[in-house]
Amino acid sequence: MDSVTVADLQAYLKTHWEVVKTELLVGTYRPTPAKRVEIPKPGGGVRLLGIPTVMDRFLQQALLQVMNPIFDAHFSWYSYGFRPGKRAHDAVKQAQTYIQSGLRWVVDMDLAKFFDRVNHDMLMARVARRVTDKRVLTLIRSYLNAGVMTGGVVAKTEEGTPQGGPLSPLLANILLDDLDKELTKRGLRFVRYADDCNLFVASKRAGQRVMESVTRFVEGKLKLNVNREKSAVDRPWNRKFLGFSFLKDKIATIRLAPHSISRFKEKVRELTNRTRSMSLESRITRLNRYLIGWIGYFRLAAAKGHCERFDQWIRRRLRMCLWKQWKRVRTRIRELRALGVPEWACFVMANSRRGAWEMSRNTNNALPTSYWEAKGLKSLLSRYMELC
Repeated sequence: MDSVTVADLQAYLKTHWEVVKTELLVGTYRPTPAKRVEIPKPGGGVRLLGIPTVMDRFLQQALLQVMNPIFDAHFSWYSYGFRPGKRAHDAVKQAQTYIQSGLRWVVDMDLAKFFDRVNHDMLMARVARRVTDKRVLTLIRSYLNAGVMTGGVVAKTEEGTPQGGPLSPLLANILLDDLDKELTKRGLRFVRYADDCNLFVASKRAGQRVMESVTRFVEGKLKLNVNREKSAVDRPWNRKFLGFSFLKDKIATIRLAPHSISRFKEKVRELTNRTRSMSLESRITRLNRYLIGWIGYFRLAAAKGHCERFDQWIRRRLRMCLWKQWKRVRTRIRELRALGVPEWACFVMANSRRGAWEMSRNTNNALPTSYWEAKGLKSLLSRYMELC
């Protein structure tokens, strides 16, 4: 790695730009191998990222800004991932429209390790359809072949477009645009967000036929693998799409997918872990940051009841943390007394041998909603109602 930080980039360009520019023009620029980073996936396993150097991110962003308008104008309307003016919510609403129209079976197709399996030759052939400058093509190919660095050791990358660089999402869409065109040619109703592709049909039998034929196309023409364990033909309300699912009703109400609820609770448990030594203010600040971001994305779902229950549960977890901090009996008596708890109740509660989780229920009246509002805790329900 070149050890140049984002803050240093401007100064670095002032002294090195002429050399970099010359290398780019004559086609001799060679990117630095990307840094390999592994992040855990919600369903188990890890996602492999390749983080380019600051200089390479700068150059990739420049390529993206020029290439995106050229390619995006020809992409399918039903491709929503990493495109200007489109977002995940649009994809979910389109899926809802299909279900409302009577297409109440979904072909949920999962591409196995898509970003790691992209065939470089096939991808470059598709890029070359609209990019004729050989220097640009050479530069893109060099990014694909730059390799990754793990623990100081560089490994070659003979396939895949490492996630982590600005150019990777566009290259993925360029390759998968062939899939979009094929589905459109067949008259199929679909919605795709990056490598998440759902096709909507009227019957299970039709879904099974579509699954077989589209799998043949993906594996034969695009040289990608379909994950048969994760792919399925099923009712939409039994599947998840971008963290959402649907109800069986006529209007296919958008709801939270069960795994999204599980992930939310897992994160809140991590932030309110009573064994983590942290001030209450710091804990609430971190919690607020996560809660506001989470509800900002999931506001699309019918989640009023969930938000109300989550708020109650979060306050109880914070009461548990606070009780844990009041370790000594005399500290508990002092704090409870300050909260206006009757003297007799202070002594009974402070001397209780019940655990912190059990006591978090008993301190509900002493530490009501107004207490947490005063401490700055954001309410999911209030924010949800504002957004809706």
